[in-house]
Amino acid sequence: MDNAGKFYINGKWVDPISSEKMDVINPATEEVITQITLASEEDVDLAVAAAKRAFESYSQTTLEQRLGWLENLLAIYKRRYGEVADTITTELGAPTTMSHEQQAAAGTAHLEDFIVALKKLKTEEILYNGELLLREPIGVCGLITPWNWPINQIVLKVIPALATGCTCVLKPSEFTPLNAMLYAEMIHEAGFPAGAFNMVQGAGPVAGATLSRHPDITMMSFTGSTRAGKAITKDASENIKRVTLELGGKSPNIVFDDVDIEDRIAWSVNAVFNNSGQTCDAPTRMLVQRSIYDDAVKVAKRVGEQASVGDPTKEGGHIGPLVSHIQFDRVQTLIQAGIDEGATVLVGGAGKPDDTNEGYFVKPTIFADVNNNMRIAREEIFGPVVSMIPFDTEEEAIEIANDTPYGLAAYIQTPDAKKADRVARKLRAGMVLLNGSSPLAGSPFGGYKQSGNGREGGLFGLEDFMEIKMIHKL
Repeated sequence: MDNAGKFYINGKWVDPISSEKMDVINPATEEVITQITLASEEDVDLAVAAAKRAFESYSQTTLEQRLGWLENLLAIYKRRYGEVADTITTELGAPTTMSHEQQAAAGTAHLEDFIVALKKLKTEEILYNGELLLREPIGVCGLITPWNWPINQIVLKVIPALATGCTCVLKPSEFTPLNAMLYAEMIHEAGFPAGAFNMVQGAGPVAGATLSRHPDITMMSFTGSTRAGKAITKDASENIKRVTLELGGKSPNIVFDDVDIEDRIAWSVNAVFNNSGQTCDAPTRMLVQRSIYDDAVKVAKRVGEQASVGDPTKEGGHIGPLVSHIQFDRVQTLIQAGIDEGATVLVGGAGKPDDTNEGYFVKPTIFADVNNNMRIAREEIFGPVVSMIPFDTEEEAIEIANDTPYGLAAYIQTPDAKKADRVARKLRAGMVLLNGSSPLAGSPFGGYKQSGNGREGGLFGLEDFMEIKMIHKL
């Protein structure tokens, strides 16, 4: 990639001040793809300064102007769609079929929806008491995105910032930096004014922390681990920034005894294995009613044994590697913890799959006989690991489901619509998905408790980047 090693600041690709380099690794082969430069505090300062200068004029652009740039960007993205998907396969290890059908597709779906939402956004309205309310861009935004759904999260942060008249500095994950460079090229081609969008590469403890602490940053939007989210919140508190966080999850998946066992258990297992388990709202805790538990275990075992791990450049429904050796080691530690705590390994276990020497591949793993006090039921594993937990009654299922520090998503499997609605209303989660449903673009995405605050997507995602001003008249 021509711009590897450079940053995008004030409408240009520039050479960094920093000389610190980092290899970008292909997780399937462990080979070096390229090198990036890790930003210093001075590099971040330059990007923030460009965004601050641009805000004065960009915040005054019209809705029609911004819609025009977004429409341009959408056309460019569609033209370069294949590049995005192939890049994500290379740097993340997402299998090519999944990259084309899900990873890159998220970039199109969210951008299209933000265009629709922006046309519906009320920047002025008269309240029921007759007074005038204005919604205005909040200012210069620091955006930190993760590696697991990279373009998805870039679009969910960059687009609402630019759409509402904010300027921004993006710091993508250093493990998947190349799709962000592609997106920066597209934004440049779309014609956005210089300084509206800026991008630096870097590590969280330096680049991320500098953004979070920076006095000229008005808002931080972060997606990643709960640990990092806490650090960003503390750093941002010095300047009373707005902070929106989309953090971890340990989502319960309640399977009642009135389901089609074959269908719902197969879906439940494969939903965790998707993206190699590297999805924050994956239904990793499978709570199964005891009357069907033994049958569900048999189905889960069979489905797990049919799952395959393989080369992400090959088409198909197989599982790719984890993103890095750091993630591989963490998943191995937690799989071993499940074994040590006495859970039954139905499929998989510790170590790499047979005949796999290179790449950060793990065995897709299913544990039975798990209780909610085990580490594999408490901690976010972020790998293709399912924990099956039995329950007896509806009330017990709700209690187990809510017994977690997280609250991103929850899943219910039952054909009984009244029961599904009744249980959904008692679950402490930002999203409840029924019988295999998926979140639609435009629906607010986010969670309760330590899964974060704020919402991404659609009108709610736009409003997070805006301040409210009241004009009181005599």
